[in-house]
Amino acid sequence: MNILIAAAGSYGDIAPYTGLGARLRAAGHQVALATHDGHAPLVRAAGLDFRSLPADPRAAGPGEPATAGTPTGRRALMRRAAAFVEQLGTGMADAVAPDTELLLLTTTTAPLGWHLAEALDIPSVGAYLVPTAPTRAFSPVVSGGRQLGGWGNRAAGRFSVRVVDRLYTGAARALRTRLGLPPATPATVRRRVEAADWPVLHGFSELVVPRPADWRPGLDVTGYWWPHHAPDAQLPSALEDFLDAGPPPVSLGFGSMAADDAERLSALAVRALRRAGLRGVLLSGSAALTAADSPGDDILTVPTAVPHALLFPRVAAAVHHCGAGTSAAALRAGVPSVPVPFTADQPFWAARLAALGAATAALPFPALATKLSLDDAVARLAAALTEATTTPALRTRARDAARHLAAEDGPTAALAALDRLAHRPSSHPHRTR
Repeated sequence: MNILIAAAGSYGDIAPYTGLGARLRAAGHQVALATHDGHAPLVRAAGLDFRSLPADPRAAGPGEPATAGTPTGRRALMRRAAAFVEQLGTGMADAVAPDTELLLLTTTTAPLGWHLAEALDIPSVGAYLVPTAPTRAFSPVVSGGRQLGGWGNRAAGRFSVRVVDRLYTGAARALRTRLGLPPATPATVRRRVEAADWPVLHGFSELVVPRPADWRPGLDVTGYWWPHHAPDAQLPSALEDFLDAGPPPVSLGFGSMAADDAERLSALAVRALRRAGLRGVLLSGSAALTAADSPGDDILTVPTAVPHALLFPRVAAAVHHCGAGTSAAALRAGVPSVPVPFTADQPFWAARLAALGAATAALPFPALATKLSLDDAVARLAAALTEATTTPALRTRARDAARHLAAEDGPTAALAALDRLAHRPSSHPHRTR
């Protein structure tokens, strides 16, 4: 088939689809990945065709300064998300080539992709990195990890879906007009695809999120889709030398999460590592972490992104923001995590790591960044670092998880599911309208 994967967001929202796409391509499919221009090298390195989508998830929203960091408040986050979706909707139609035979849609692109599939009369399948369907088993992933009981969890899940539908209302209306489709609200279209048991493949492990018993048919969990890396990929030479020069360090980085006070966050990281007596690798990222103000041979700043698959197996622990992909990478490497969740689904994954016994208790970023004094924040982080690197049970559970994940093959399971769906009428719910 000629398959288009439409994915939007930061690196962690895109990278798993390079692994999935490469596996589909190896099976003989023609695969294009539509995403933002900044991810083009990542897509092409995996051997996939690149299609450009507009909008930049890191860009400041209306009324925000150009240098604004990642919002941590729910209202600010929703305002930025709404601006992002409006821009995204203008370019989705342009990314679909006339010969496209299947759309793979993510949590971000599905509410727009459904309209495209309807207008073009082609099948679509969800390819999600997070669970979104309401369930009694857990509250919505964006609810901060709070559990509300079976009834409360499911009710909160339904409310979360309604919020998403409202978020996409303007973009969906404009897209349907452009495509010549009759008016239909996002909620109406969602009910249509849900009633047809629209298939969704979830790219995470049941070890981390067991498939809820009350999910409808068509919602499958395949295992993780690991980012594609060239077989000869290597870490930068300076990082290799640092890793070889002493005991395994702690990795500390927050990926695409930006911070309003990089100086404080850098000082916090450096002081906590030294207080715990540990070597450290600061992954600069969007938070602009650096040890430049406190130089020494015990801490290395890495200014460019490095593959977690190569770095994490060689560290003693990983301090991270608990994005879905970074959390999975730490488990895959068998190293304990120190979760510092910022926002959105990150508290959910932090709680999952802790439930597996592979992480310390979460240290929410807002507390470390603003609510605690710097001295208290240093003490809290240093204590967590000591716990992560000296508690045998944490490493044992992390290694157990790594062995379990090594036995899974998410892309192959997804490929098998797509092959089955290609011969089943319910894989094309848009024809049932």
